[in-house]
Amino acid sequence: MKIPAIQYMALLTVLASLGCNFTKVNQTVTLNETTPVNAGAATSGSTANEATKMEALGSMPPKEFNGAFTDATKIRSIMEFLASDALEGRDTGSAGIEQAANFIENGFKENGLRPYFSGYKDTLTNMADVTAFNVVGYLEGQDENLKKEFVIIGAHYDHIGLIAEEAGDAIANGANDNATGTTTVMELARYFGSKNNNKRSILFTLFTAEEKGLLGSQHLAQRLQEKGLDLYVMLNFEMVGVPMQDRDYLLYLTGYENSNLAEVSNAYAKSKFAGFLPKAKEFNLFKRSDNYPFHEQFNVPSQTYSTFDFTNYDYYHKVDDEVSEMDFEHMANVVNRAIPVMEGIINAPVREVNYN
Repeated sequence: MKIPAIQYMALLTVLASLGCNFTKVNQTVTLNETTPVNAGAATSGSTANEATKMEALGSMPPKEFNGAFTDATKIRSIMEFLASDALEGRDTGSAGIEQAANFIENGFKENGLRPYFSGYKDTLTNMADVTAFNVVGYLEGQDENLKKEFVIIGAHYDHIGLIAEEAGDAIANGANDNATGTTTVMELARYFGSKNNNKRSILFTLFTAEEKGLLGSQHLAQRLQEKGLDLYVMLNFEMVGVPMQDRDYLLYLTGYENSNLAEVSNAYAKSKFAGFLPKAKEFNLFKRSDNYPFHEQFNVPSQTYSTFDFTNYDYYHKVDDEVSEMDFEHMANVVNRAIPVMEGIINAPVREVNYN
């Protein structure tokens, strides 16, 4: 999520003056008494048989969705690669981000996604100084009529690379921003690749150059619009690595008041999955992530889910945005609870999500 430094620092100053707590959040948020947040978390000393263990870790597709498709162990394994020092902060055009792209591409292949273009890598045409590419995986819809309509599930996988050294560390690892969103999209791709029951077609899109000004999503949105893609909705994930506190919803939705996406999401989740964050409206976050170019090109509901609320994470664009700061049980919960939401939207007989 691209947040102007002046606005961000000004908000932190105001919140600090109000006595807000900026300590690391380790606890998992509880939405209500009947909805356990840690449904997908791995537990020590499990007595499950080997097949059940393999299913929980993703080695086997689940027989049916039961709220625990993924878990903290699986989430951690992806995150530890994407936000490792070896990738040096995944700056657009760097060797590190190319490793990340290859990792994503291999994940798409292993889970049955096909390239939508000639290959999985979509080379940007709006960057002259470096070679950069989005990574796009495709699952064709199974319904003869609805497969002509597309749902995009996306996140950016780039970050800002090497920055001014702090305490001997110059790598801005970008764990929360946005290895978390990338991991979420990869796990959703793994789920739908295993189920193969999506009625509409899905594009799983991991964008580069978000930190350069949404260049990756601008390129892809224009390319798909010129291709005549029938886009129903674009669902974006950004900075979902730590839970919010004192909220009765799991994630907030940018552009909340623009559409009925929160209402539809909550209906399929059977809980408060998506809510309204006033600061998201104040800072106009709707225009600051990769959903926005699709809104501009297609004028269809294109919005971002996030849990970064300006009070629960201190390390935006800093070297301390590390894997060690992430809450993997929370992240697994986001994926597990997103599955029925995504599945409901993708398989609904009519277009339920609409701009107001």
